Amino acid sequence: MAEPLERQRIDKWLWAARFYKTRALAVDEIERGRVQVAGANVKPARELKPGDVVTLRQGQLLRTVVVRALSPMRGPAPVAQQLYEETPESLAAREQAATARRLAPEPAYAIEQGRPTKRDRRDLDRARHGWGDRWRAELPGDR
Repeated sequence: MAEPLERQRIDKWLWAARFYKTRALAVDEIERGRVQVAGANVKPARELKPGDVVTLRQGQLLRTVVVRALSPMRGPAPVAQQLYEETPESLAAREQAATARRLAPEPAYAIEQGRPTKRDRRDLDRARHGWGDRWRAELPGDR
C-alpha cells in the first residue's frame, strides 16, 4: 500500500479536490492570481501540506478552505470533498450569494417588447448608420 503524501503541488491538489476540471485550468487560475495560500499569491509548483488555508475564486464566489488531506489522483466527488473543509465564513458567504441569486429579478422580465422584428432591426440599422456612412465599391458614374 502506498504511503500517504506529506506534500503536494497546489495545481495537482486543486485538480484532485475537483475545484477545477483540469490541471491546466488550475494553473491558469493560479497564474491569474485567483488562488492564494495563507493570503499570499502562489505559483503552480507551490507545495501544500495538510492544515494550509487556500482561498480561491470560482466565478463570482470567493471560497476559503482548509486542506485536510492530499491525494495523488482525482477520485469521485464524495472522496474529493474529504480532502478539504470549507470555513464557516466561506459557507455563510456562499449561502448568502445563493439567496441573493434566488431573490434577484429574472433578467428576461426587463425585456418589455421581446425581440425586434426584421423591420425594427432595419430601422435600428438605418438610425445607427446613415446612408452616407456606408462604403460602396462602385464609381460615381457606374449607375
